[in-house]
Amino acid sequence: MDWKEVLRRRLAAPQADPKKKKSEQELKDEEMDLFTKYYSEWKGGRKNTNEFYKTIPRFYYRLPAEDEVLLQKLREESRAVFLQRKSRELLDNEELQNLWFLLDKHQIPPMIGEEAMINYENFLKVGEKAGPKCKQFFTAKVFAKLLHTDSYGRISIMQFFNYVMRKVWLHQTRIGLSLYDVAGQGYLRESDLENYILELIPTLPQLDGLEKSFYSFYVCTAVRKFFFFLDPLRTGKIKIQDILACSFLDDLLELRDEELSKESQETNWFSAPSALRVYGQYLNLDKDHNGMLSKEELSRYGTATMTNVFLDRVFQECLTYDGEMDYKTYLDFVLALENRKEPAALQYIFKLLDIENKGYLNVFSLNYFFRAIQELMKIHGQDPVSFQDVKDEIFDMVKPKDPLKISLQDLISSNQGDTVTTILIDLNGFWTYENREALVANDNENSADLDDT
Repeated sequence: MDWKEVLRRRLAAPQADPKKKKSEQELKDEEMDLFTKYYSEWKGGRKNTNEFYKTIPRFYYRLPAEDEVLLQKLREESRAVFLQRKSRELLDNEELQNLWFLLDKHQIPPMIGEEAMINYENFLKVGEKAGPKCKQFFTAKVFAKLLHTDSYGRISIMQFFNYVMRKVWLHQTRIGLSLYDVAGQGYLRESDLENYILELIPTLPQLDGLEKSFYSFYVCTAVRKFFFFLDPLRTGKIKIQDILACSFLDDLLELRDEELSKESQETNWFSAPSALRVYGQYLNLDKDHNGMLSKEELSRYGTATMTNVFLDRVFQECLTYDGEMDYKTYLDFVLALENRKEPAALQYIFKLLDIENKGYLNVFSLNYFFRAIQELMKIHGQDPVSFQDVKDEIFDMVKPKDPLKISLQDLISSNQGDTVTTILIDLNGFWTYENREALVANDNENSADLDDT
């Protein structure tokens, strides 16, 4: 009989002595005793009949402590063996060449321009002949992903081969980065990424000209870009997945190209000319040659027109040593100012502008920074612009959700964050914005003169 029914009947049964009524507390106690009895019997019987509860798989494995040397070594060796096995599962050069030969052999005419095409039937035939390592690439999902507007229902052989190459490269890079993941948790600490880039330098022909004495500064310059953009919360570690998903690693490995153009090198943060430029600027600013930058020295950065109010905030919020900035902190500063359209850069500057730490900019904050712009205009003999006009323009550009407050998300969503921040911190930037129409007209006139000649 169901224990609930037994309990219900027992409570509903008449008392032996109708003259002696039980109190409410006695009834509750009796109910609890019966409930405990029947529940224990039910639970005990279930435990005896179902062995599943004895075989729950283990789902937590603690990391070895620092003093557990043997366990740490075992963990490192097992990870190394695992990564070696994963590496062997990837296609090597010979297998990739064989795959290209099979694809070319099974192409289906007509060609589209110079593009050889293949249909789904031959696609599956190649998959059967290519071997087990290629099986993952020859699926209906991959074919559909690469199928565009071909009237014969074919895909480009070159596009498919590039897809395979990209996948192989991503897995190779993932394994290569994982070798430096000391904790084995899927992320790299700053020291891990420094070791990776340091050992990568000899494999990049475009860095052959770097002096070994500059290696440490180059590594610091390269690593800062990864951490500035991929670690916004400053946790000191970056997910390997995030490194693979961003374009920074592509930019770094682009330096393997021995014929990389001068223009490409100048726009690539990781190139030797770019790293030397940034470090050279740092040395030029360091007038007392103590390896650190004071507020006065940093004020000469760029066009030397940043306001003292903004520079004060930089030294209040950023990590300094006895009131001076080191090279690593300077790199964050440069990355923020050179990439003002990026969310991470706007987050950096927004924190400096948010003087009250309220999470938004109000009229007081804007006025606080723009007064310094007005003072610089007076010093340079220019007529100060009304703050009310500038304030209205800023709110019109950003269009915040709250008409009296500008949040970081408002700045990012407006796509005007770079313009707004420049207006508030740099006289030269404000002058350029204020005279943008005249500058455009002047550029058009110069272009017309060049066309006439």
